[in-house]
Amino acid sequence: MLDRDLLDIYLSDHFAGATGGLDLAKRMSGDSPGGPLSEIAAEIESDRQTLRDLMAALYLKPSLLKTMVGWFGEKAGRIKLNGRVFGRSPLSGLLELELLITGVSGKLQLWRTLAEVASADARLERFDFTALGRRAEEQRRRLEELHERAARKALGGVSKAARESRVSLERPGVGD
Repeated sequence: MLDRDLLDIYLSDHFAGATGGLDLAKRMSGDSPGGPLSEIAAEIESDRQTLRDLMAALYLKPSLLKTMVGWFGEKAGRIKLNGRVFGRSPLSGLLELELLITGVSGKLQLWRTLAEVASADARLERFDFTALGRRAEEQRRRLEELHERAARKALGGVSKAARESRVSLERPGVGD
């Protein structure tokens, strides 16, 4: 039997995080509509709705206070000391991608945890936590690729692929 009170807190915390993460992803995707972040934002929105549906199936409601904290947290996160008084710094996108990676990693753990405890409540059987987990892993992978590009843009340097390519070219007999 699941501890209903703790499950309510756990799911509400994740719902609040999903609210802030969705707002961040939507705002970031506005910089390049139709780009990879737009797709990820749409998936985060779908995952958030799945979490809402899951809570409804368990007769739980997201905490309004926690949801508001998630929403305000995203807005407050826009204010950063990033080396620029006006406008966005290249660091802004880098740090925001790190926040999204952290949020998606937390979501992955949510789906894995629920997969472990789903057998304790038949109402959870209709949710495919394995598929949700795979999607979170894929989201994280794509965000990490975007992060690598943002890091090169903001901080300079050479990508891992370029470094590996250069190393393999320097070794005799490699690539012949």
